[in-house]
Amino acid sequence: MKTLKFVTFATLVSLSAAAVFNVSAASVPDEKVATLRQAPLDTNPTPPVMPKVRNTDIKQVRNYPMQPPVIPHKIDGYQVDLKVNKCMSCHARKRTGDSQAPMVSVTHYMDRENNFLADLSPRRYFCTQCHVPQLDAKTLVDNEFIDIDHLIKAEATKH
Repeated sequence: MKTLKFVTFATLVSLSAAAVFNVSAASVPDEKVATLRQAPLDTNPTPPVMPKVRNTDIKQVRNYPMQPPVIPHKIDGYQVDLKVNKCMSCHARKRTGDSQAPMVSVTHYMDRENNFLADLSPRRYFCTQCHVPQLDAKTLVDNEFIDIDHLIKAEATKH
């Protein structure tokens, strides 16, 4: 009985809201809806080709302090799970001499209380939580980000 009362109440609330606001899907013209979707909702368009991963191995400049570095190479098929971390086969302290890859930051060997650990911290173990490969993809939204160095220079030229 409670369920029936709840369903009836919910139905009444939704019907009264629709009546008060006189809103329906057909009443909003398509040109008024801002969306990045290229096709109507009732169609199944062919998905675009997946963009390629930049595979340059060139270190990219960071945009702001403490930004995690981006991954400048492909990581398809890299195993990162509880047993194996493929990233550490090149980026571990002991392997950087052979691989010429940059060593992970010392912060990755610290616990929450800033004590140094002998091995990688469990909270820094899954690399792609913070680090991402870059794609050769078209920008969907314009980026108006200005890094701190440009802001400082602009402020200095004002005076």
